[in-house]
Amino acid sequence: MTRVVSKNPAAGAFAAALEAAGPLRLPPDLGLVLGGDGTMLQAIREHAEPLTWLGLNFGYLGFLMNDLPAEGAVEYARDRLLRGAWTPHSFLRLWMRAETRLGPISRLAVNDCYVERQSGATCHLRVRVDGRVLADALVCDGIIAATPLGSTAYSFSAGGTASHPLVRSIHLTAICPHAPKLPPIVLPSSSHIEIEVLDAPRRPGRVVVDGFSFDDVERVELGSEPGDDVWLAFFEGHDFTSTLARKILRR
Repeated sequence: MTRVVSKNPAAGAFAAALEAAGPLRLPPDLGLVLGGDGTMLQAIREHAEPLTWLGLNFGYLGFLMNDLPAEGAVEYARDRLLRGAWTPHSFLRLWMRAETRLGPISRLAVNDCYVERQSGATCHLRVRVDGRVLADALVCDGIIAATPLGSTAYSFSAGGTASHPLVRSIHLTAICPHAPKLPPIVLPSSSHIEIEVLDAPRRPGRVVVDGFSFDDVERVELGSEPGDDVWLAFFEGHDFTSTLARKILRR
């Protein structure tokens, strides 16, 4: 078992309490994460081996995590971990390939990938979907491509639609579009997206993948493949619809 604990003092204290309560014999392909959504994204990014990730929430939102009760949290978690009382689910990730001034880069995104302005000047972006021009010269602060998991994060804050996390789709949301007024769009998971930064020397852009940025981007390609999915485990009784309503829609 791989274990990742955030710097959150409550997560560290809980990890120590779990350890003090006795050994946990868990599958070797399980990754146990104590922290928030950011800790989960970091764990997935830093561990290349294919694992099923199970998170215990000590963050602000914890949409990728399992919530713990206010009382008896250690006993609650130990009981479910020892019984294997969780269900793994596969979630779409986005692959990203980009050309930057310093050369090509490629990454996988659990939440989102976006191209944004790198200076005070607006971005001018050409956006294609499956080879067809969606916007020939989008004047904006940027554009977000989000997974269903990530649709409730930056994309939602920028006016995009919140999605049930098991719906396989790609959410395209412009950031402060000036012209044209491109509305949020939900695309099939098979879509191939191309974003070209126009007039990059005067209007530089960066690409950001799950919070990690790369400057001076010139062109970005995005899509999804089932083989790139990430596996997250949730305890018995977890309901995605009620979690979506409680944590996102009713805030």
